Amino acid sequence: MKLEIDQQRLNSEIEALAVFSDAEPPAVTRVVFTPTDLKARAWVISRCEEAGLTVRQDTIGNIFARWSGADPAAPAVGTGSHIDAIPNAGKYDGAVGVLGGLEAIRALQRSGFRPKNSIELLVFATEEPTRFGIGCLGSRLLSGTLSAEAAAKLRDRDGESVDEVRKKAALSGNLQDVKLAGGHYKAFVELHIEQGPLLERARTSLGIVKSIAAPASLRISIEGAGGHAGGVLMPDRKDALCAAAELILAIENAARLSGAVDTVATVGVCDVFPGAVNSIPSRVGLTLDIRDTDLVRRDGVMQTIERGSQSISSKRHVSIQSELLNADAPADCAPEVRGALADSCRKHGFAFLEMVSRAYHDSLFVSRIAPTGMLFIPCRNGYSHRPDEYAAPEDIARGALVLAESLAKLCSSSQ
Repeated sequence: MKLEIDQQRLNSEIEALAVFSDAEPPAVTRVVFTPTDLKARAWVISRCEEAGLTVRQDTIGNIFARWSGADPAAPAVGTGSHIDAIPNAGKYDGAVGVLGGLEAIRALQRSGFRPKNSIELLVFATEEPTRFGIGCLGSRLLSGTLSAEAAAKLRDRDGESVDEVRKKAALSGNLQDVKLAGGHYKAFVELHIEQGPLLERARTSLGIVKSIAAPASLRISIEGAGGHAGGVLMPDRKDALCAAAELILAIENAARLSGAVDTVATVGVCDVFPGAVNSIPSRVGLTLDIRDTDLVRRDGVMQTIERGSQSISSKRHVSIQSELLNADAPADCAPEVRGALADSCRKHGFAFLEMVSRAYHDSLFVSRIAPTGMLFIPCRNGYSHRPDEYAAPEDIARGALVLAESLAKLCSSSQ
């Protein structure tokens, strides 16, 4: 079996997908189920059908494109990622795994490989949290990690429910039907840009993921007392923004003192009310993201932050309330999938690093129902979720080649 990746075609398709955007190039904005996203999804489906794959969508919009094997009843070997993009993002996050996965399948087809297990490309719906405030909605539902009832309660910023939004996107049926049957996948591999600088710094072109960090997300509300900026003296103030500033620094300090470099905490949103220069802030809303590869350590940091919140609340005479949005467990990648990736790298003479995924991905939730692994390629300066995100065409092609080889190893050949 001689595998060859069509690097020019793959790079051209990544560029073509980036055109489906609500932002000016080089930025990419593609929020799930917007008209732009629906056009991009249709374009990807047409590419899959051109490759002879059988395509279906489930009721949340996960797209399954299958190359049927000699034994259609056998569990499939899966690969894939997502194509939705946060506002002002880049063109490689997710897209490399979808289009690289498609090219890996085409390379296997061209080589004459005939799989016993079907090979399935999966385009996950709603990987980014932009629309509904929670990431990986499609993979949470298909893995059973999130119930259909909980998903139905989610709303976007315009107040529209998941059901209202998906029906506008011509997706009908019950969300309960999204959950995959047991044993659907024999194995699953996701190709992705690293979204960090370690591969580039090590001058190594491939990374095999050992474990995937998982986030806990919280919404924090701080209630103080407003007033005229000139009329309320400093001893009498209950400034919600000052309390928020102190809490943000306490959050940073809690992560720094966890004892491990894998602990990270980010306050990414700070909404201040009423937002006038001569008015004391009376209310502040924060969103907090805490991640770690160790569940006990992450939850310990959350407890430290809660104690800090209580102390700041008492000292500054403000109310601080926290709402837990999600708290997912980290995942270890399956030894058999990591082994297939390592063997494929060695076969082609590619050096690789074993590493941790500090960003979380749909693979985190697929790992709950199937042996799962991830393959990273470098991205320049580690930049991601920004317009200057960049992965070199030769690195993308190298990743697609190793992915194709690994899919073949994880399948049973019918020959």
